[in-house]
Amino acid sequence: MISFSQRRVRAALLFVCGMVWQNSQAAGTLSIDQAVSLALQGNPGLAEIEARAEAAAQRPSQVGALADPVLSFNAANLPLDSFDLTQEAMTQFQVGISQKLPWSGKLELRAEAARLAALGKQDKAREARLMLVRDVRRSWWNLFYLDRALATVEDNQSRLRSFVQVVQVKYRVGEGLQQDVLLAQVELSGQLERAVRLRGMRRSEAARLQALMAHPGGSSVELELIDPPELADLEGEDAWLQQALVVRPLLSMKQHSLDASDRRLELARRGNYPDFTIKGAYGLRGGNNPDGSSRSDFLSIGVSLNLPIYQGDKQNREVDQRNSERMEARYALDDARHEIREQVERALADYEQGREQARLLLKGIIPQTEQAVASMLAGYQVDKVDFLTLVRTQIKLNNFRIAYWKALSQAKQAEARLLAAVGGEKKS
Repeated sequence: MISFSQRRVRAALLFVCGMVWQNSQAAGTLSIDQAVSLALQGNPGLAEIEARAEAAAQRPSQVGALADPVLSFNAANLPLDSFDLTQEAMTQFQVGISQKLPWSGKLELRAEAARLAALGKQDKAREARLMLVRDVRRSWWNLFYLDRALATVEDNQSRLRSFVQVVQVKYRVGEGLQQDVLLAQVELSGQLERAVRLRGMRRSEAARLQALMAHPGGSSVELELIDPPELADLEGEDAWLQQALVVRPLLSMKQHSLDASDRRLELARRGNYPDFTIKGAYGLRGGNNPDGSSRSDFLSIGVSLNLPIYQGDKQNREVDQRNSERMEARYALDDARHEIREQVERALADYEQGREQARLLLKGIIPQTEQAVASMLAGYQVDKVDFLTLVRTQIKLNNFRIAYWKALSQAKQAEARLLAAVGGEKKS
């Protein structure tokens, strides 16, 4: 049940979220930090997981408390012929109370298991925040790539149009070939088709980013214009793994699950011991004894306990169940460690691949291809280079530029995966 103060806080967060979105739209751009902030404030999936964690935090005190005492009212030995409370000496009106008392340590184990489970829910919420930030960053950088790829294709279209003009001029003066004109138009149409595909991919990715930010579709997502970021050298795998083993919420969640299963196993073992119920009753009697004295009241006290006589079919089977659940939790923890190691290794490998590819394209291949295109264009105008070679080289240049933006984007997406795998920003 969400309190009034919690509803006010949530409403305030949604208001701030809306203001941030409106401000970013008014400015015409959306930075990666703004996208992350909007997602953390408004994503309903994350809010759902955090609400579960809040609910689980209320559980330990409930299961660790004694059961409510039972108050009873009874009319005992009431004669059916007259319903007279004074007719029979044993007729009495009883007021009783009883209290169930579990075997020593059971309540503490239940409360401790619930507390550890609640901590695991909190870890799950932290893990969900990490995954949400990772997904937003990856989506943002993919949009960054698609925007740059579209700009590159549009620039290439303008270059091909200039080639078409050159070919048409040469053709009109009898120095060019009609097949060159047709070839230029075909290549231009191919670039138009590629732009259509890229725009479709961008609309799909923009819809995904809007969903992560919990913003309704319909409005465009325009990214902040930034210079290509420098892809720095990263530390070795061991340093990242060391941080992951300490900071990653997934491991903490699995460890809390294992600890909670230990408590449940011990609780199941104590199921072989009985629980007690103590009770007392005060019996009020009316009327007089044969000697004329008033009848005295009665006091009844007692203790009852359950008898665990079906251990082979019940208690022992529960112990086996809890022991299997403990093994499951332990295997899950080991599997999570291996999974995190794989995530770190793959993210580092993908980052290094993207970084090396981007550097090679930016520093070597693209400048060399630009020089080749400029030289071939000059050579074509004096009939020393055929038009097909010129167009193919220009298309290669276009592809290399797009490949650079893709490599840069993939490296930044790998960096986002790496940060999520180790539990956040690198600790110094």
